[in-house]
Amino acid sequence: MKVLVSSCITGKNCKYNGGNNLNTKVVEFLKDKEVIEICPELLANMPTPRPSAEIVNGVVVDTNGNIVDNEYRHAVQLALNEIRNMQIDLVILQSRSPTCAVKNIYDGSFTGRLIKGQGLFAQALIKAGYKVLDSEDFK
Repeated sequence: MKVLVSSCITGKNCKYNGGNNLNTKVVEFLKDKEVIEICPELLANMPTPRPSAEIVNGVVVDTNGNIVDNEYRHAVQLALNEIRNMQIDLVILQSRSPTCAVKNIYDGSFTGRLIKGQGLFAQALIKAGYKVLDSEDFK
């Protein structure tokens, strides 16, 4: 089984704050799988650390009020191009991210409040027919 997984879940320090979202349950699940790690933000050469970002009315905005939607959409396109010719059986993405969220995103107020929604990469993968799971499904 070939699994595409958010790099931060496996412990790579690519999260907006320079840290990671290591999920030992996901790592355990991946032990006997062919793993392809991906971080759209890193593919787009976004800095780590970088200001946190949330989706506000369908547009990605950072905590400083800058509209960074084009940068995030470019990152998603680069990631889609990266996997275009791969046969991927399953995708596991990081929760709550404006890029990778599968079930819930932050509401755009930068207060930690969650709403139902998906990140840009998750949306694109689901639309393309991939089976996509949220990293929190493994807790």
